[in-house]
Amino acid sequence: MSAPRQPFARIESIDFVRGLAMILMAIDHVRVYSGVPAGGQSPGVFFTRWITHFVAPSFAFLAGTSIYLHGRKLSRAALSKFLVTRGAWLVLLELTVIRTFWTFNFDFAHYMLAGVIWMLGICMILMAAMIWLPMRAIAVIGIAIIGLHNLADFAPYPENPNALLRFLYYGGNAIGPMLVLYVIVPWIGVMMCGYAYGVIAESDRRRSISMKLGIAMTLLFVVVRFINKYGDPHPWTPDRGLLGFIATTKYPASLSFLLMTLGPMFIAIALAEKVRGGFVTTFGRVPMFYYLLHIPLIHIAACIVSLVREGRVNPRLFGNYPVLPPPLPDGYMWSLGLLYLVFALCVIALYFPCRWYANLRATKRSAWLSYI
Repeated sequence: MSAPRQPFARIESIDFVRGLAMILMAIDHVRVYSGVPAGGQSPGVFFTRWITHFVAPSFAFLAGTSIYLHGRKLSRAALSKFLVTRGAWLVLLELTVIRTFWTFNFDFAHYMLAGVIWMLGICMILMAAMIWLPMRAIAVIGIAIIGLHNLADFAPYPENPNALLRFLYYGGNAIGPMLVLYVIVPWIGVMMCGYAYGVIAESDRRRSISMKLGIAMTLLFVVVRFINKYGDPHPWTPDRGLLGFIATTKYPASLSFLLMTLGPMFIAIALAEKVRGGFVTTFGRVPMFYYLLHIPLIHIAACIVSLVREGRVNPRLFGNYPVLPPPLPDGYMWSLGLLYLVFALCVIALYFPCRWYANLRATKRSAWLSYI
């Protein structure tokens, strides 16, 4: 059994980038309740959705890095046990508490969602086994999953994928009311690469290596997208211009999508090296706590907006969000100005409990604090 390593101090640049991802995430989740579509021909609507594409890749990748850094104070066996229990906890939260926060209803018989927290939980459970592999093998397998999974685009789509295939790659209705939004492939590869990046994260060359990785991946995205033969099931056409070029596939996350989002993430880590504390970093220190608070807060804010605008809380706000909301009533859709105002107010409100919880985690040693 391997002995515990010395714990490593928090890396402010990683907390900053993770916090930035958490803030951007709130834009999309306000959008869900606003009725503004997930993209469109209008640049304002398109970029309101597009800018949030950086969230899930950063979240999954840096979750892998956090696993590596957390493992510095545990034996490998203890880390493996922690990943199984925390992963199972995240799955339970997704299917119960988070599902209720999204919908404000209890119609579990007709709607269950395997979303991003579910995916992170399953990937953590898988990482409990992966961490026993040599680091080089973890990195190679992770890169291979990210780089090669789009080979599936050249195979016929299964006529009726079974539940396992839907959970792994194809998504959609899996078992009963379970709707799979975030599949396991390629996200497990992203988390494995994040774990391997932990070796770089604790080195003195973190800034330079991160910058080189970021520039290389961003350039590779441009090349892959321009060649237009592999990397995304939806090739771009020149008549669609820049918006079409960067409109890559998120479900399941294509190679182009991951290059487009992870490249700038690495650059952001390098540029944030001198960051010390601050508003954004606070959110990055307590990402799960932020996540659990932000959905009900945004949902309540949407109810308040509806009450002010309509004199009532629109029944639409008790539908099956975020994937199967009720039809959009005439005149319901918010303006982008209102969307961003509600987003800003919610993020400001979230800062104070997140600062309290970050301070609690920094000063109190308790095992349960590692689960939220």
